[in-house]
Amino acid sequence: MSDSAALDSFLEKWRVRWPEWSVAEVFVAPARRDVVVAWFALLQEFDDVLNIAGDPLPADAKLAWWGEELRGWAVQRSRHPLGRRLEPVRADWARLAYALPTLAQARTQPMDREAGFAALAVYGDAVAAVENGVLGRMPASRTLVAQILATRLIDVGGAAVPADLRQAADDAGRIRAWATSLREAWPLRDGARERRLLSAYAHGRLRRFARQGQPAPLPSQASLLFSGWRAARGD
Repeated sequence: MSDSAALDSFLEKWRVRWPEWSVAEVFVAPARRDVVVAWFALLQEFDDVLNIAGDPLPADAKLAWWGEELRGWAVQRSRHPLGRRLEPVRADWARLAYALPTLAQARTQPMDREAGFAALAVYGDAVAAVENGVLGRMPASRTLVAQILATRLIDVGGAAVPADLRQAADDAGRIRAWATSLREAWPLRDGARERRLLSAYAHGRLRRFARQGQPAPLPSQASLLFSGWRAARGD
């Protein structure tokens, strides 16, 4: 497979996982679309490593590989197809590389809400700094961490809920309580337009998951378009 085809494959894989983006992309300048999707696809790689099921050793090895790769991007030397789009961007790739090992530590169940946020704080700070270079605007680290924790809740369910919420009557109640707490810590107006778009759709996924206890079908295209329009405006 050529480098170009491999890159297209990674970008398409992310688009398949986020079909909402086919609606959101109308609000993104054409010249920015590929680099935006490449950035979000890279972050999806790290979400998958954080939320791995079963033996963590392969995921930890993948983290180590990505750390080496990102340090290469810092000196304009890439091997991964996503580097074709992202390595030329002037951003603190080395900082993100050094933050990656904290994802392995963040798999453990937090004692409470603040412990959950604290476990991902170093990683969130690094992602925010790099996103400032990629998208031209730095989101708050806590906003990013709230979205990461929401994705984790949807991916692994009750195992992601902090221990102090275990007093809820059942697993569904615990999930709803944690989802509510995350939404309260997750301002939708934060960051660049593309971050706001993705955040709005991720927020909707969390809301539907908390209501139904499992990933739910997408709302109508008209509803997605309205949500995207509001996010693009910063409403």
